[in-house]
Amino acid sequence: MFRTLPPITKNIIIINVVMYLIANLLLSDALYRLLPAYYPFSPNFRSWQVITHIFMHAPLGSGSGITHILFNMFTLWSFGPVLEQVLGGRRFLWLYFLSGIGAFLLFNVWNFYEVYQLTTELTELNVDVAEIFRKSDFNYTGDLSISASSKEAVALSQELFAALQVPMVGASGAIFGVVAAFSTMFPNAKLMFLFIPFPIKAKYLFPLIIIVSLYLGFSNQMGDIAHFAHIGGALVGFLMALNFRKKHFQRWD
Repeated sequence: MFRTLPPITKNIIIINVVMYLIANLLLSDALYRLLPAYYPFSPNFRSWQVITHIFMHAPLGSGSGITHILFNMFTLWSFGPVLEQVLGGRRFLWLYFLSGIGAFLLFNVWNFYEVYQLTTELTELNVDVAEIFRKSDFNYTGDLSISASSKEAVALSQELFAALQVPMVGASGAIFGVVAAFSTMFPNAKLMFLFIPFPIKAKYLFPLIIIVSLYLGFSNQMGDIAHFAHIGGALVGFLMALNFRKKHFQRWD
């Protein structure tokens, strides 16, 4: 069955699995510091992370563990082959990576807002924000204590510290782009899901992704999941599929 996958989909799955095994069995500390995507103004951010985060997934010891990569790769295996065959390998690859980049951008627009809120409140509490940025660097080896004089200042300092040190990982943004593109190009395709006892049309997937992700993102439920990244990836996938469909195809049902 794996042999029948088209080459781009198959190679993306292989690269993700190989990277996951290397990161979790051999070079965990190094790769999980260098390749995930950190907040762009964090001292831990590097330009290549805009791309490399797409091939990193939650480590084995985390809350989601191996289910993170299993869900993403199963979804890619389910929707990727059809899109790749219709669009061609080059267009499909562009769709995949641009969806991942769109996920990074929207996630960090939200991140920027949250970090701005934190830095504003901390400044009002006379906390040295620059000190927190400096000490959040993984290469910093000095005293990690923060000069905060109240419980509120300590809590906010810890939130900012986490925002600068906790990265975005995973192919979910790219995967959501693939799913949104599929639902746009094949709106009347009937799909079955394990948690839904009846088939639903693909055209309902895109609005469902947006509504659920917006709700979870703003309500801060399941906080370890980058819901706004899902929206960013889905929007890019939707817009690119709309463009492909308009320019190159008359109708897809």
